[in-house]
Amino acid sequence: MSKVSRPRSAAERKERLFRILDILSQRYPDVTCALQHADAWQLLVATILSAQCTDARVNMVTPELFRKFPTMQDLAVADVREVSEVIRSTGFFNNKAKSIVGAARTIIQDFGGEIPRTIEQLLTVPGAARKTSNVVLGTAFGIPSGVVVDTHVGRIALRLDLTKETNPVKVEQDLMKILPRDRWILFSHQLIHFGRELCVARKPRCGECPMEGLCYAKDKAVL
Repeated sequence: MSKVSRPRSAAERKERLFRILDILSQRYPDVTCALQHADAWQLLVATILSAQCTDARVNMVTPELFRKFPTMQDLAVADVREVSEVIRSTGFFNNKAKSIVGAARTIIQDFGGEIPRTIEQLLTVPGAARKTSNVVLGTAFGIPSGVVVDTHVGRIALRLDLTKETNPVKVEQDLMKILPRDRWILFSHQLIHFGRELCVARKPRCGECPMEGLCYAKDKAVL
C-alpha cells in the first residue's frame, strides 16, 4: 500500500474532503437510517432503543413493542415495567422504558402530540439527546440540525483525520464546520455503512477500500 502524504494547505484539505464525499456518494448514493419505522414517533422510539445496541436487534424488538402499544398515547399511559419486559433484549431496558414513556408524555403534554421539529425543542424530550434528535430530524423530516455521531462516525472521522476529537459532541462540532450543510444528514448514513462494510473496527479491509489513497491512518492494514 502506498504511503499517503498529508494535505499541506486549507485548499488541499478541502479538496481531500470533497474527494472523500465523492467516494462515499458513489458507493452509497441512497442510503438511509437502518432502523425500521413507520413514522417519526416510531423512529424516535427506535433510536432511543439503539443506544448501546445494534440496529438489527432494535428491528427485532420494535414490531412487538408497537403491536402492544400501537400509538404514542398507548405508551404515554403504559406501565414502565411492562415496556421494560418487551424491550429487555436491547439492554439498559429500565432506563430506556422510562425514557420512552416519558417521551410520549412530554410530546403529548408540551407539543400536542406532534414530534418537535427543532433541535432545541426535541432536546427537551426524555431520551432525545443530540444524536437521537439529529437522527429523527434528519431522517423523518429532512432537517439538517447537526451530524449524527455514533461509534462508526466518531471512529472513522478520527481515522480519516476529519477531527482530532473523541468526544461525540466535539466530533460533531468539527464535522459541522467542514461539511456542507446539505451533506450533514447523508454523510452520517454513508459513514455508518462504510464502517460496517469496509472500515471495520477490529480489522479494516484497507486492501478493498476506495479511500486507501486518501487515508494516512497509522494502523492501516497492509496487504
